[in-house]
Amino acid sequence: MRNKKRSDQNKWLTLPGMLFFFTAFLLLGLRDFDYRAFVLAAAMPLGFYLLTAVLPRFLPADRLLLCLVNFLCGLGILTLFRLNPDRGIDQVFNYLVGVLGMVICLLIIRFWHRLRWLLPIIILISLLLMGLPLLFGQVRNGAKAWVSVFGVSFQPSEIVKVALLLVMASLLSHRMVIPALAFAAVCLGFLFMQRDLGTALLYYASALILVYVSTGSLSFIGLGLLGGGTAAYLGYQMNTYVQNRVKIWQNPWADPYGVSYQVVQSMVAMVNGGAWGTGLGLGNARIIPEVQTDFIFAAIFHEFGLLFGMGIILVYLMIFVRGVSISKRARTRFHVLLSLGCSAIIAIQTFVIIGGNINMIPLTGVTLPFISYGGTSMVSSLCIMGLLQGVANANQRGLEEDEMIAMLGEDR
Repeated sequence: MRNKKRSDQNKWLTLPGMLFFFTAFLLLGLRDFDYRAFVLAAAMPLGFYLLTAVLPRFLPADRLLLCLVNFLCGLGILTLFRLNPDRGIDQVFNYLVGVLGMVICLLIIRFWHRLRWLLPIIILISLLLMGLPLLFGQVRNGAKAWVSVFGVSFQPSEIVKVALLLVMASLLSHRMVIPALAFAAVCLGFLFMQRDLGTALLYYASALILVYVSTGSLSFIGLGLLGGGTAAYLGYQMNTYVQNRVKIWQNPWADPYGVSYQVVQSMVAMVNGGAWGTGLGLGNARIIPEVQTDFIFAAIFHEFGLLFGMGIILVYLMIFVRGVSISKRARTRFHVLLSLGCSAIIAIQTFVIIGGNINMIPLTGVTLPFISYGGTSMVSSLCIMGLLQGVANANQRGLEEDEMIAMLGEDR
């Protein structure tokens, strides 16, 4: 009976997503007669089914979380393919690498009790990666945060973001507050020197939340807020790019064809979308600069409409709530901190980029998790979900052990 019930739940989770991707890519194929769209019309629903319904049979994971995350990833591929088919195909490969990373991270958490000796190595590699952009970095959008190796560009801070959660959760679970703060502070220092203030905000907020949850100390929070405020002020004074972003936020219409052009076009596109959107393939969101990274939410809003955009925000909220629920069921201090950190960093990043798109807060150079174009962004987001799934996996194994112990007790 339980297996039948789970099977029915899986159908309700997977079938709507499969139908959505099939019809969406089929419409794009019929519109542009691009054979790649027809291939994706078959491949995307199949992939969605395999990763949502089949994978948990071999590697226990939270099915609802898998469904929500895979839907967002598929939506990102769809939107990118609509805007630029080549970028959409690239994102498919980024997604596959990210899924592999997610599985690896799940297994790392599952066997973390045997892998704790790797922690010093992870810390050392993380610090080396954070220093690479200062020596060999490329400047993009005012930040020297990218490194190119053999023609492949990546953002080391995105990789270290996963390590930050793992290192801080491990150290704080053993009451090693000062080493945890020191590691976070060094990472923030590197980001500050790279002028990557958007990523620094994510690191700072996530570290502050983990320290507070671990210690419950308002003194640490006060000192953290004071230090963060000072760093923000210095960053604002030193970076004209940040100053322009603040001016745009204050009044984007002061220079609508200059520095504010990007934000103004984003807001115009969302307003023109209305409640139901212009329709898939019928919008003109391509005119927004950096639409495939910073403003992909505006593109989705433009073609799918206000109601669909609100639904996307709801999906992110459900991921956060599900992550908190996994944390509440965790059996160890390490798992509690890790799952809370994973949930918080995805929620904060989503709020920051969507808030920037609608001009609620100044725009920062972070991506929309699971949707925006970018290999390191996609891989790091899915790896964070892998850490969270690792905690869910541990919770499930603990529950099964409790059931077995209860059954043995009844036999006696």
